Amino acid sequence: MAATTARAASSTPLERDARLVNAREHRVRPGEIAVGVIIGRSSEFFDFFVYAIASVLVFPSLIFPYADALTGTLYSFAIFSLAFVARPFGALAFMWIDRRHGRGVKLTAALFLLGGSTAAMAFLPGYAQVGGVAAVILAVLRIGQGFAQGGTWDGLPALLSLSAPPERRGWFRMIPQLGAPIGMFVASALFAFLLVTLRPADFLDWGWRYPFFVAFVINVVALFARLRLISTPEFERLYDSRELQPSPVAGLFREEWRTVILGAFAPLASFALFHLVTVFPLSWVVLTSSDAPLHFLVIELVGAVVGLLAVALSGIIADRIGGRTVLGLSAVLIGAYSGFAPQLLDRGVAGEWTYVLLGFGLLGLAFGQSSGALNGSFSSKHRYTGAGTTATAAWFIGAGFAPLVALLLASKFGLISVGAYLLSGAVCTLLALALNRERGDAS
Repeated sequence: MAATTARAASSTPLERDARLVNAREHRVRPGEIAVGVIIGRSSEFFDFFVYAIASVLVFPSLIFPYADALTGTLYSFAIFSLAFVARPFGALAFMWIDRRHGRGVKLTAALFLLGGSTAAMAFLPGYAQVGGVAAVILAVLRIGQGFAQGGTWDGLPALLSLSAPPERRGWFRMIPQLGAPIGMFVASALFAFLLVTLRPADFLDWGWRYPFFVAFVINVVALFARLRLISTPEFERLYDSRELQPSPVAGLFREEWRTVILGAFAPLASFALFHLVTVFPLSWVVLTSSDAPLHFLVIELVGAVVGLLAVALSGIIADRIGGRTVLGLSAVLIGAYSGFAPQLLDRGVAGEWTYVLLGFGLLGLAFGQSSGALNGSFSSKHRYTGAGTTATAAWFIGAGFAPLVALLLASKFGLISVGAYLLSGAVCTLLALALNRERGDAS
């Protein structure tokens, strides 16, 4: 009772009003939660891919025109990585806001910071206008994106998992992951449309800015969709029963540090592959091919559809053989893929199609079950914070520097070195799953 009173006292009038507006007697259905999760994750990944595509097609020439194309892209990818460095700090700060002022306040602040940082990039001056300050501005805005991303964990995927029938957990685990191919498809389609309809000079001058405005609008829509759910009585009951209550991060690491570490390394195969079939190949083709980037965006549009279907398939398979088994088998397949696939990017259009479609298929199977692969190993006391912490750590370790490292390795040692980098992620996944099984945790 004391906890509930303290909770109410720290809630803002806005959050209390939201709970009254959304007060309903019926139980929050998994379908409602799923829609909110998909909208929220799709908006986050749309932001992500809008920046990722611009970091290849726009920023090297806009911000680093004094460097050659390869060096400019490497600089751009270095700034790209800053978001993943800032994300853990944002997670800590917003978790404090969550405990003090409530999830609604935290999520509103995080999404407005994310949308504001993204929209501000639409006004980014180039090197021709402000010199090296342009790179500083871009870096600050990218850090703002990453810091905000650390606060977007709302517990809805955990609520979805808790609401799922036991025999459908694999299916419900994959639902949040649908946001990645959806966000990828929309972002790629928007840039492809601009490349088709605008002259190259107009695209580089002002056309590329429109997707960043769209990202802000999508974030606002996603915010209201998610607030509608997290302010429901059902979510509050789960929160008050400690199933979805934020716990101090220090306590999490002190009591369950092994699960945090294993949970961060378990999805590395999929997280490494994530950037190696989306951001990196676009940069490699743009730098090494005489073809216009439009043709590769079209390939990635089709790849996103394949990835969407593969994510859904992972849920069906996981309900039959177990999510961690799917994760382990997909890591083996990714390891095999790493041995030959990167070299396909130098084999013309047929090689590019094969690399992307096969890669998105494997990515969908692995990524579909990577969300909270080991979250069931957390105690209910730390499940909410543990799930968000492991996701943040996994993105930082497995994906944050992947485009930069892959392009640097490929430019120095050839595409075969990219395969070795990807193989290391697959090995980490298999080791983490094996160690977790030795601890006796159920799969």
